[in-house]
Amino acid sequence: MSKPTTIKDALARWEDRTKMEAVTALDIGLQFQYPPIEKMDATLSTLVECQKLSLSSNMIEKIAGISGMKNLRVLSLSRNYLKNLNGIEALAETLEELWVSYNNIEKIKQIELMKALKVFYISHNLVKDWAEFARIGVPPNLSDITFIGNPLNENMDPAAFVAEAIRRLPNLKKLDGEPVIR
Repeated sequence: MSKPTTIKDALARWEDRTKMEAVTALDIGLQFQYPPIEKMDATLSTLVECQKLSLSSNMIEKIAGISGMKNLRVLSLSRNYLKNLNGIEALAETLEELWVSYNNIEKIKQIELMKALKVFYISHNLVKDWAEFARIGVPPNLSDITFIGNPLNENMDPAAFVAEAIRRLPNLKKLDGEPVIR
């Protein structure tokens, strides 16, 4: 079997394709790499100007190497193999949108540290209890979440889940793509 694509190799391919320099780019897409990327590494910290990074549809198991990405506003890690959000705290002051749908995430403790977060897409993961769900209420600006497809709401009547989610998250304005009406 071939070796996984490294971040360095994926960036080189991206530069060849776009005719842009990654270190000065604002929006970088490294999704659907073949072979897939398995590890995020410190190469990402060289992308100091990057505001939107997509690493979706790879085989990444851990969030890492992003501490130097001081301008990152949107991070897409959907369709990977993440089990938790450890490592995301490096972006606590700046990240506004985190897209991690279709992973294996059960615990979301680090979400509480995300001061600038407004959008959190965590549908189709493994969150199964209200204690974990309640962590979503901590970031002061978080108002748009997708949560469908997690065991917590899959095992409940949809209307009952929506009512309970709205009760627990007073700042919520949008849930699973629908405006929240109080």
